[in-house]
Amino acid sequence: MNGMDEILKKSLLYDFYGELLTDRQRHIYEAFVFENLSLSEIAEENGVSRQSIYDLMKRCGRTLEEYEEKLRLVEKFGHAREKAARLQELVAQMKQQTEGVSPELLDGLMQIGQLAGQIMEEF
Repeated sequence: MNGMDEILKKSLLYDFYGELLTDRQRHIYEAFVFENLSLSEIAEENGVSRQSIYDLMKRCGRTLEEYEEKLRLVEKFGHAREKAARLQELVAQMKQQTEGVSPELLDGLMQIGQLAGQIMEEF
């Protein structure tokens, strides 16, 4: 997994399960992952050792991974997003073959495409 994939994975795990961390864990995790502060900077800011921040980050990562192993919300999110994208593709293909199709069917296709687009925006 490359660096960008790892950052995306951490972000998604945090988006789904971050509220299950303690306030202190969230604060430190956000500083490291989203503010890109070093372990030393976070340690200094919090008046603790770099090692304690490292240990806390490892614990947070394991905790978020364990939630995902049990609940699979990030995995389900990815599958739903893929299905919505595929639905948009199918609607686009069907729109190209609309010659002689009833206005009601065309309207239905348009609505399906709009709903798929809304689902994609929500993700």
